[in-house]
Amino acid sequence: MGEWKTQMSLRVSQQFREDWEKWAAKERRVPGTMGCIVLEWAFEQLKIAGSVTNLLTYTLGKKPVPKP
Repeated sequence: MGEWKTQMSLRVSQQFREDWEKWAAKERRVPGTMGCIVLEWAFEQLKIAGSVTNLLTYTLGKKPVPKP
C-alpha cells in the first residue's frame, strides 16, 4: 500500500543550503525530493565502490584520481 518514508535531518552550511535550493528550483523540484533522489543514487554508487575512500578517488566519466 504505497511506500513508507521517514524523515532525516542533516547539518549543512548555509551556503550549501542556498545553493541546493537554487539547484532544486532550476530542476523544478522541491529540495527534499531532489535530496532523496541524489542520496539514493549516491548510496548505490557507494555500495558499488565498497567504501567512501574508493568512491572519492573516482570522478564521473574520468579515470581514477592518482593516490598521493
